[in-house]
Amino acid sequence: MSRLDAEESEKGRAADLRLLVPAAAGWLTAVLLLGASASTAVWVAVVVGLLMGVGVLMLRLRGWIGLRRPVRQAQPVGSGRRGLVRVPAVVVTGFGVGVVVVGMAVAAGLQVVRLQAGPVMGLAESGAAVTVRLKVVSDPAVRSAAGGRRPPYVVMRATVEEVVGRGVATRVRTPVVVVGSVGWKEVRFGQQVEATGRLQSVDKGGDVAAMVSSRVAPRVLDEPAWWLRAAERVRAGLRQSVAGEPEAVRGLVPALVMGDESGLPPELVEDFKTTGLAHLSAVSGTNLTLLLAFVIPLTRLLGVRARGLTVVGLAMVVVFVVLARPQPSVLRAAAMGLVALAAMTSGGTKRGVRSLSVAVLVLLLLDVSLARSAGFALSVLATAGIVVLAPAWRDTMARWMPRWLAEAIACPLAAQLACTPIVAWLSGQVSLVAVGANLLAGPAVGPATVLGFGAAGIALLSADLARLAGWAAAWPARWIILIATEGADLPGAASAWPATVLGIAVLTLLCLGLTLGLHRLLARPVAVLLCLILLVLALLRPVGSIGWPPDDWVLVACDVGQGDGLVLRAGPASAVVIDAGPDPVAMDRCLHELGVEHVPVLILSHFHADHAGGVAGVLDGRVVDEIEVGPYLAPAAEVDRVRALAAAGSVPVRTVTYQERRTAGELAWTVIWPARVPPLSGSGSGGDGSPENNASIALMVDARGLRILLTGDLEPEAQRAVVASGVDLRADVVKVAHHGSSRQDPAFVAATGARLAVISAGADNDYGHPAPRTLELLQRAGTRVARTDTGGSVAVLRRGAGLAVATQKSAP
Repeated sequence: MSRLDAEESEKGRAADLRLLVPAAAGWLTAVLLLGASASTAVWVAVVVGLLMGVGVLMLRLRGWIGLRRPVRQAQPVGSGRRGLVRVPAVVVTGFGVGVVVVGMAVAAGLQVVRLQAGPVMGLAESGAAVTVRLKVVSDPAVRSAAGGRRPPYVVMRATVEEVVGRGVATRVRTPVVVVGSVGWKEVRFGQQVEATGRLQSVDKGGDVAAMVSSRVAPRVLDEPAWWLRAAERVRAGLRQSVAGEPEAVRGLVPALVMGDESGLPPELVEDFKTTGLAHLSAVSGTNLTLLLAFVIPLTRLLGVRARGLTVVGLAMVVVFVVLARPQPSVLRAAAMGLVALAAMTSGGTKRGVRSLSVAVLVLLLLDVSLARSAGFALSVLATAGIVVLAPAWRDTMARWMPRWLAEAIACPLAAQLACTPIVAWLSGQVSLVAVGANLLAGPAVGPATVLGFGAAGIALLSADLARLAGWAAAWPARWIILIATEGADLPGAASAWPATVLGIAVLTLLCLGLTLGLHRLLARPVAVLLCLILLVLALLRPVGSIGWPPDDWVLVACDVGQGDGLVLRAGPASAVVIDAGPDPVAMDRCLHELGVEHVPVLILSHFHADHAGGVAGVLDGRVVDEIEVGPYLAPAAEVDRVRALAAAGSVPVRTVTYQERRTAGELAWTVIWPARVPPLSGSGSGGDGSPENNASIALMVDARGLRILLTGDLEPEAQRAVVASGVDLRADVVKVAHHGSSRQDPAFVAATGARLAVISAGADNDYGHPAPRTLELLQRAGTRVARTDTGGSVAVLRRGAGLAVATQKSAP
């Protein structure tokens, strides 16, 4: 090979990598311009276009383009290179960046114009009541309000095709998000509906123009297209094929196959997040990659070659997109799945980087709003990790371990490392178990997904055969569930990380450092073994957190987020639990850290989800003698859920009575409220002053000589009634009612005379708890304050005749 040919070959390899620069520049341009006006986007395109024109003129003047300039005499005759002039690579890359920036600016401007076209955005700014005709473009998702204080609601995406506002009817095609009552949950993807509601503004920079808030069920105008109805029959067939399986399996198999997460239990969703397996249950490139990795080799065995394989692959992509719904997230997953598959099978790093760069540009040009999507960022970064890092790491480890095992380790390791900063930004935690969980669950994902697809297709022919395929798919799904639940229960499964600019910057630098140094580490088996030992110790924490729990703890307010989860020590490995917070994982982790194996009594002050949502975490792996509840059995859905959990664990449920006295080990307590069953003033189903809050169980506890007042979510109405009852409220420690909200009765606070006030609230919660007014009230009373939102779990200690406080920041 001649020197020039070698240079050209090297240039070709570098050009593939340089495609990353235009792709990154285009992505950044879209992020910056999405929240700007259309005129700003136009000006950016014009200015960059002019700069490119000036650049072209300068290149002409330098004789690099457009001139007949002879090449060097060393060129061989007939080489075909006469008249060509080499342009520096940086110039080529610069022009590529310019072209991409202009294109992305135009796309961002068109997106803004599209959202602003018509009256929808203007009507939303004034909160106008409207009648709209909508085309539904997503499946309805049922959500529950934080704390369970409001009824469930439905969220979906739609396109407004006609809007009637202020007496004027206008035909439009404007994307919106719909927040409706539970009557919307029966709406189907692709239907056209008519609804009344109120338009509200949304943050700029997204892909919707407004929010439609509707409290009444819509009127269905037509049915989905025939191909969507066919896809729905397939989806329904898959769900029916696993209908006889446990709840978690019934939810996971459709999630693996089609990204249908509607049936996943909330506890399993949290376990998947903790263990880094959430990508399996969402629509991601993994689903499609696994399907193609099964279908393509099978087709090749049947004798199909060359273009036939391409046709089969594209057909499977179309089937996947139709079944999982043709939404932006699905198209993104399809593109990333194809890129990852191509890189790991035929193209290697070189083709993978080029394909990824092109995929990013094409997806952003098709839907520029993806630039600000966390899901898009995670897909791109995970694919980039698999394409760029995994092959080299696989080859390094393959020198001393089987190649299949090296690949199984390299792919999740590269993807997890690439996504870690974004995941930490979104969740405030870093998963230590993610790579191991993906490694263990990985072999079961393919069989579960492929068998699930098979069950979906077979359901069109025979329900019995589909149930057989569904039964087969359930077994690998059970293994995935086992890995997720057991992995999430490990003491060190996740570690808290500050989701701040500085915190994420530091984490990003750490990940970059690991990326640069991991190649050398993976080449040394001894170093890998030592790292595994350290990781196992971090996960199992055989000695627990240093200094936690303190030996003389009496009460611990667990860091369970926005809710209450209180633990009163009754004896060795035994504790009475008052409320369980909103999150079973957080509550279970706190009890595990405290060494609690026996719960004589679990008392639920009331049935709001921020107090009763984590009951499953208390019951998991512990002996619970009984559950005590108050007389106000609302909200009904949460009451039924708690009773079902209790029945499943054969735990009796009883209702407390006013002024009853109980003991358990070192503890004794008296029920000082409720003296009567609501309704009280401020009746309603939710919010401040609600009957559920005012019917909270309040206790006066004697714990090793300390008087501790526990107040649930009592509001001023009930607080005044407690004071009027004449009960002795003097206490050493008071758990401030309702997470320190502003609704506190000064006379009630003064009557306690507490030396220490414990406030259980979530960091950066949307309610503003604890309220400045409450903190000022406690300060004036001379009461010291300990808060879970700033210090983590709070332990109250008995020190001689006095008391002390210790805190421990735990993983979310």
